[in-house]
Amino acid sequence: MSSQAALEFLEEYGMSPERVDPVRDAVPMAEDMERGLRGEASSFPMIPTYLSDEGEIPLDKPCVVIDAGGTNFRRALVRFTAQGVQVEKLEKWRMPGIGAPADWEDFISFAADAIEPLMAEADCIGFCFSYQAEITPERDGRVARIDKEVVIRGCEGQLVGRSLLEELARRGIDGKKIVILNDTVAVLLGGPDAAARAAFGGFIGQVSGTGTNTCCSLPASRIVKLGAGDDKHMIVNLESGMYDGLTPGTFDRILDEQSNNPGSKAFEKMTAGVYLGELCRDMLKAAAGEGLLSAVACERVGALGWIDSAVIDAWACGEKLETICRTEADRAFVQTICAAMFERSARCMATNLAAILLLTGEGTDPARPVCVCAEGSLVQKSRLYRPCLEKLLREEIGEKLGRHAVLQVSCETTLAGSAAAALLNT
Repeated sequence: MSSQAALEFLEEYGMSPERVDPVRDAVPMAEDMERGLRGEASSFPMIPTYLSDEGEIPLDKPCVVIDAGGTNFRRALVRFTAQGVQVEKLEKWRMPGIGAPADWEDFISFAADAIEPLMAEADCIGFCFSYQAEITPERDGRVARIDKEVVIRGCEGQLVGRSLLEELARRGIDGKKIVILNDTVAVLLGGPDAAARAAFGGFIGQVSGTGTNTCCSLPASRIVKLGAGDDKHMIVNLESGMYDGLTPGTFDRILDEQSNNPGSKAFEKMTAGVYLGELCRDMLKAAAGEGLLSAVACERVGALGWIDSAVIDAWACGEKLETICRTEADRAFVQTICAAMFERSARCMATNLAAILLLTGEGTDPARPVCVCAEGSLVQKSRLYRPCLEKLLREEIGEKLGRHAVLQVSCETTLAGSAAAALLNT
């Protein structure tokens, strides 16, 4: 009975997964991507990376890589060999600017300190910079903002690559080349190896974790706002978390109003792991207020603080429900609500992937599907999200739209992808 009550609750407040139709909604999404490529008003920035995934990565050539993420700063020496990717001398530190603000000069000095011991072994640097930056034709990155838990003062407008190369030069290290990219592009480039790539008809990079993003490769001539006329392929970072073309439900609007960036990243707030727990908590509290749960469950739900996607993944799978539920009706209600948010997130991502397939024209041959190189806590760890997304790719996108794609979920591809970016593009 309460499963039905939960479904009615979801429908009443516009939170039902079925309100997102990947086949229907992919068309206007692809049209918005086209506007972004033309430089017209669009919620897709469609950021040119000036990087290509074409060509063969040279074997046994070392590359220094940096991964500056939301929490950790990593560096390593990476090389591609006939046996696969070799990651050597990997070290990890806490990102500067966590806990206490840091200045831009401090951050660059920290990065130079980290890689200086490796620079005698390599001529190029691949720098995965997981913050908002405009990529320049020189494949540098001009910082727009550094956020999450990191505070770096004076970062806005700085060129990441130039700043680091200048600091290395002050230390007597000259003649090095650097490429700046973001984590989604690194996931695409760090996907299948050269031998496996021939089996696919194209590639998409997907991050489904704390945040949400995708990227793809297009002929430069398709990126009209660049004014480029050649057909050499360039990777485009969609920043798809910013898409605002799907209709939000009541609790999406509440979450947005309470966020630290209201009116921004609508798609990410409907899909990303960092928000799914908040959405479920807010819905359960509203349901308790309407008397849809037992008195004991209402009291326990009222005491809920912040919960993450791992908690609601367990609840959606029928586990640990005793922490808030008293009756079987409570269990059915909570489990249905939580499972619905994972399904809706997967339906949103399926829409995003379908729109990319329409944009690129790829995926028409079922014998050579597009490879979706995916990474992130949601796609790697949730027991509901990945199976649901794979089913949607088969039954909705494949059978109804006639576009074929397969998910290849990886872990820790950022370092390999950053090295590939530098080795292919310097």
